[in-house]
Amino acid sequence: MEELKAQIKKESSAATRLSKDAIAAFTTRDFATGKALMRQAANAGRNCKNLIEQYKQICSHDK
Repeated sequence: MEELKAQIKKESSAATRLSKDAIAAFTTRDFATGKALMRQAANAGRNCKNLIEQYKQICSHDK
């Protein structure tokens, strides 16, 4: 369970960092890099969402 929590934090941090980096790239008009980073951020966000769902399922089974 602790490993799952750590992985959620890791994916969440990655999504945040990638999103900020993408915005910085868009600001400098580097659209190709911004788009690639935003795609990676979205994937990290989806992974985080899936991990949270797994965590909720585990918690509901423990009750």
